[in-house]
Amino acid sequence: MNGLDSDHTPRPGQAARVVSMGAVGPGSGHGRDGDWTTGYVATAVVCDFLVVSAGTLLGFFLRFPGTPHENSMPYVVLSVALPFLWVGVLAFVGAYDRGVFGEGSEEYRRVFRAGFVLVASIAIGAYALKMDVARGYVITALPLATLLDFLCRYLLRKGLHRMRARGRCMRTAVVVGHAPASRELVRQLRREPYHGLDVVAVCLPHGPLEHEELDGVPVLGDFAQANDVVKLTGARTVAVLACPEMDAVALRRLAWKLESDDVELCVAPALMDVAGPRISIRPVAGLPLLHVEHPELSGTRRTFKSLFDRTVALLLLAVAAPVMLAIAGCVGATSRGPVFFRQVRVGKDGRTFVVYKFRTMVAEAERLRPALVSEGDGLLFKIRRDPRITPVGSWLRKYSLDELPQLLNVLKGDMSLVGPRPPLPEEVRSFPADVRRRLAVKPGMTGLWQVSGRSDLSWEDSVRLDLRYVENWTLAMDLQIIWRTVATVVRGDGAY
Repeated sequence: MNGLDSDHTPRPGQAARVVSMGAVGPGSGHGRDGDWTTGYVATAVVCDFLVVSAGTLLGFFLRFPGTPHENSMPYVVLSVALPFLWVGVLAFVGAYDRGVFGEGSEEYRRVFRAGFVLVASIAIGAYALKMDVARGYVITALPLATLLDFLCRYLLRKGLHRMRARGRCMRTAVVVGHAPASRELVRQLRREPYHGLDVVAVCLPHGPLEHEELDGVPVLGDFAQANDVVKLTGARTVAVLACPEMDAVALRRLAWKLESDDVELCVAPALMDVAGPRISIRPVAGLPLLHVEHPELSGTRRTFKSLFDRTVALLLLAVAAPVMLAIAGCVGATSRGPVFFRQVRVGKDGRTFVVYKFRTMVAEAERLRPALVSEGDGLLFKIRRDPRITPVGSWLRKYSLDELPQLLNVLKGDMSLVGPRPPLPEEVRSFPADVRRRLAVKPGMTGLWQVSGRSDLSWEDSVRLDLRYVENWTLAMDLQIIWRTVATVVRGDGAY
């Protein structure tokens, strides 16, 4: 039975279900598909202008301390003009495009591009017009303004994520694909609302059965009726998942239908957790072929990562030494047993090593383990209120201070600062073949699992995040994870 009658009008029951889900039309508010992007862009423009004004003025006073004099007046004018030029260059490089807001590194890349373009333009302009421009001012004011704008955009993005977590600033979407893939996408978008997509309907190849739903989302049509479902729900995005029925001809026809209503079309290739840097589209014989590069598991960049890890670990050990001594004293004074906990873990290529932590449990913790029942799924043993954890250990775990000795493992080369979670030998023996892919790189002190929920994650989600890291590692990703780890640890979220 089709979800849409021959004249494409919904049956009464279906219309009620769509409305109850909060599907709204293009012009409505409620935080979905309303004109939130206009307000967000306006806020970004004002913030960009203000922070760059602050940056250029600070750069001016660093270069020309004291009261402005005759020789510095051209730089006063330049400092006043730069915020306007900055906003104009940001618009030119596309830093206010709706598609860059909310996630990914493209927004920051465009801000950096704007800074580079402005510095180059001033340098070329000064040379062409034979003007003397103080290099100290240029290399102080503009880089400082760019860094401040990075911080501004980051704070704006975090505010957008908080709004989306409350169901606002979303784009309604219709998913077109087979049931298993559609269900997984619906679940992932609910787990990660910062993507900004709210699925209001699904189209399956066979069309809907009576009152059929997919994880609470109504199935309202088949593939041929996708455009009618879009009009019915007022959705602003169509996400087409990989399926043989939606070939090039079907996609082109759907794109033509969506074009007149300015509905965004997204097509997901049959690739799982492969990020942008590994993907490129190259035309071959008139066809846009998707090329997937191999992940960087060795070579120069991996050598640089190892050097970076050990250098940072050495610096952190030097800085954290007094804190580690204080923690060692607290652990030794408040409970019986050794200060450090040593455990065999499995590292790169299946090699075992001894991991170091501050002891957070009673001395006989391993002997008491068989009497406890794990609350975790899969291979992970975890209990939210583990009776073996000491009071000091609970506090150390909340802020991940018990893991500071792992900097020694990083210094020895057994671990990285960022990587998959280091598994136990008994876990590795039970790994399916696909999960063993985690052992292709060194385990890390932190990783995507740490900044995406820590102990609150299921086994399946932990594995998915570890494999995503292995397949898409870059140094920029490492730096981003380290930055996010600081915020996660300070909040103490998901640790037990």
